[in-house]
Amino acid sequence: MSVVDNLAKIDQKIEQACKNSGRSKNEITLIAVTKYVTTERAQEALEAGIKHLGENRKEGLLEKYEEIGDQATWHFIGSLQSRKVKDVIGQVSMIHSLDRKSLAKEINKRANCPVPCFIQVNISEEESKHGLAASEVESFIEVLSHYQNVKVVGLMTMAPHTDDEEKLRGVFRQLRALRDRIRDKGYRHAPCEYLSMGMSNDFALAIEEGATHIRLGSSLVGE
Repeated sequence: MSVVDNLAKIDQKIEQACKNSGRSKNEITLIAVTKYVTTERAQEALEAGIKHLGENRKEGLLEKYEEIGDQATWHFIGSLQSRKVKDVIGQVSMIHSLDRKSLAKEINKRANCPVPCFIQVNISEEESKHGLAASEVESFIEVLSHYQNVKVVGLMTMAPHTDDEEKLRGVFRQLRALRDRIRDKGYRHAPCEYLSMGMSNDFALAIEEGATHIRLGSSLVGE
């Protein structure tokens, strides 16, 4: 199906989820995850009105950026190796996968202004997933106060692949509660306003539980 057709269906689900939770659609940033599709398909997403594109590999980002450039707002959503920071730092507007001091140090070194970052949290504590344990996040944020070019704008998580709605909601609620605690502390370097959570199979639930940034691949740009 075309991206336009896919987007129409997704928009309906977003609107319903916002209605269910008393939110405005304007609160939601939709990121088209283009890691498995061609540059042409990513361009189709832009033509459909999507402004935000997400990549999880340096190579995919740079390949598409060469063709698309600043037509899109770019998000780096995958695990980022410290040695690759220098290659992506000028292209991306947000990094969704900050999870260790060495990465923060490299971002701080390579950037010439504060980079908006989400701290990746492994709420579900799955061994296959990257991210900090929830109990480690606040101490990590305190360490980040030493890095003037790292700005913690929110938290990110990947929920388990399951059809268990209550389990998914539980993960999203835990991340939101953690975000609220950090936000309420008033850190200057970590306003922590946003929640990057929700993918193709669970984004409606994520929105109902407070997501501000949803990352959609197969349901939106999948060919």
